[in-house]
Amino acid sequence: MSQPRHTRRAEPVPLLAQLYSAAQTRQLDRLAMEGGLSGFELMRRAGESAFTLLRKRWPSAHRILVLCGAGNNAGDGYIVAALARRSGLASEVLALKDPEALTEHAAQAYRMALEEGVPIYWADTTLSDSGDIDLIVDGLLGTGTRGAPRGRYKEVIEWVNEHPAPVLALDLPSGVDADTGHVGQAMEASVTLSFIGRKLGLYTGNAADVCGERVFDDLGIDAEIFERVAPQAVLLDHDLLPAMLPPRLPSSHKGHTGHLLVVGGQPGFGGSCIMVSEAAARAGAGLVSLATDALHLAPALARCPVLMVRAVEKGAQLDDLLEGARAVAVGPGLGQGEWGQSLLATVLKSERPVVVDADALHLLESCYADLKRDNWILTPHPGEAAAMLGISAAEVQADRKTAAQRLWQLRGGVIVLKGNGTLIVDGDDDAHTALCPFGNPGMASGGMGDVLTGIIAGLLVQGLSPSDAARTGVLVHAMAADSAAEKYGERGLMASDLASFAHRIVNPSHQG
Repeated sequence: MSQPRHTRRAEPVPLLAQLYSAAQTRQLDRLAMEGGLSGFELMRRAGESAFTLLRKRWPSAHRILVLCGAGNNAGDGYIVAALARRSGLASEVLALKDPEALTEHAAQAYRMALEEGVPIYWADTTLSDSGDIDLIVDGLLGTGTRGAPRGRYKEVIEWVNEHPAPVLALDLPSGVDADTGHVGQAMEASVTLSFIGRKLGLYTGNAADVCGERVFDDLGIDAEIFERVAPQAVLLDHDLLPAMLPPRLPSSHKGHTGHLLVVGGQPGFGGSCIMVSEAAARAGAGLVSLATDALHLAPALARCPVLMVRAVEKGAQLDDLLEGARAVAVGPGLGQGEWGQSLLATVLKSERPVVVDADALHLLESCYADLKRDNWILTPHPGEAAAMLGISAAEVQADRKTAAQRLWQLRGGVIVLKGNGTLIVDGDDDAHTALCPFGNPGMASGGMGDVLTGIIAGLLVQGLSPSDAARTGVLVHAMAADSAAEKYGERGLMASDLASFAHRIVNPSHQG
């Protein structure tokens, strides 16, 4: 895959914006038509929306190549080409499907392009690397496409990805699975403009590598129609934070704001549990105790002197610490040997709410294969999720939502499947699935998951439910990483940089 054509920016999204499957988007389309909008009217609105965005984003573009396949997005493309030609731009179409095979509304759009004098070239046209093409519009493959592009479609996509012109993708980049975000070979877009309903696949998996900036237009469909189709998931947004993290009462003290016990850090792996502890304190936990190997006492106190640190050699030494703790975070640096097994056994026996990460997830598989709980939060990355499900990490990434939901069915509680488009699942239907659209490639460094565990656990002890703590913690973590990357850049971002930024984000009412 060639280098991205753009600086990736997440689309600003409203509170709990809804995400839909391809089939659900078609259902919304059908309901809109049953409500009085014609199919061609929806297509016309999509084309007009795309052309308006095109003129705004690339005002100097004159020669525009529109790629049209066989579906409704081909019709959108023909309308874009017609509007561009009507406005005096040199638009032209490369058509990979005979117009005789187009659906009724797409065929109408094709005739509109012909009437405006748009030159239309057919699939066997020899492509050349024309340097004077200013912009390419992708209307090749729509939401109904599954599998990797083949034949002429594959050749055209490869040609476009080598071309220097920016790409505007209509509805989704050709080759992206609208439901899963799986990408085999796909068009590399600078901007993706999606219509009617936000597609789940544009927000998770590898789709972010090819979507560019995501823009959405509901095409003016009546809000009542959206209420008739239950979404696949909801998008988290910063507007969630004030509701979850209101200002504290003036009389608050550390006893009110929760005591967290962090358990982990076998010899040589103290950094992870120290980062968990610091992140929890920065997220607002009133007290944080760290139970770890004796080697890590001095480094922990040097890094974060507010911690209460105790050396432990066996699980029984956790009993009095658990007695005073409201919740536990266990796993980072724990190891999978006798020491880690003993500590995890004691933590689970206590039945305290617990955030389970890293080595503790592996120990669940080897020692507690059938254990299922309502009050824990499991935070696997794709490799850990794969081990828990008995499949490969590639299979997890190919359908992240299904993997997260399967984990919930096996383990209960709350599942946080980390990665691009982190998913939070806390129930057995789509209404219990949330997705975080924030975060950046700078997070591809060690320890990021440890900081996430600390933030979630720090919120959990402040009285948030496991579901709210997971959703809010994932959001705070990703937004902190985005703030850090904005200030310092992505490359070289370290997990330990995030705690100070998280401190600001967990105080949404703070001005200054």
